Amino acid sequence: MTEVWLHSNRRILLLAMVPVAALGGIGLAVQKGNWLSLPGVLGAGCLGISVLLLAGLTRQIVQPRIAYLDGNVLFFLSSGGPIVVPAKVVEAFFQGESLAHLPGESRHQAKSVNLIARLSQRETDWQQRDVKPALGRWADGYVTIRGTWCEPITGDVIRRLNRRLGEVTRAEPAKVESTAGS
Repeated sequence: MTEVWLHSNRRILLLAMVPVAALGGIGLAVQKGNWLSLPGVLGAGCLGISVLLLAGLTRQIVQPRIAYLDGNVLFFLSSGGPIVVPAKVVEAFFQGESLAHLPGESRHQAKSVNLIARLSQRETDWQQRDVKPALGRWADGYVTIRGTWCEPITGDVIRRLNRRLGEVTRAEPAKVESTAGS
């Protein structure tokens, strides 16, 4: 079973659902079961778009940013599935800061607290990956997860991530030894 290590920013995603749900409500009110008139068709279109957007936002709410499964750390930073990295490649998590990368870019953009995962420099296959720029950056063996799109990054969160990473990486050699001795 997948173990969630870092959640998405549920507050901002729930906030994004409000106007989408309002669009659906307006579409439903305009449509009123009248499929053959122009307002009815437009209302049904608004309702349909709203349902699709709500489904996408709901998927984002339940999808973590970082998870763990069977000796692998899963980074959800792209549109497709997760980027699966062996836990032994991830060395540590720490806090960083960068521009928030919010829509409507301005000259004086806000900064966000980010989570950074350092990957082993010896594992050259993991040094670079393409990720969605709004969610983070993956370059030179560092995975940056923008704090705007995940749960708040605090000292407690970083300690929890590093403690859990240590537990799973120490457990892996023990698991290998126990299966080898059988």
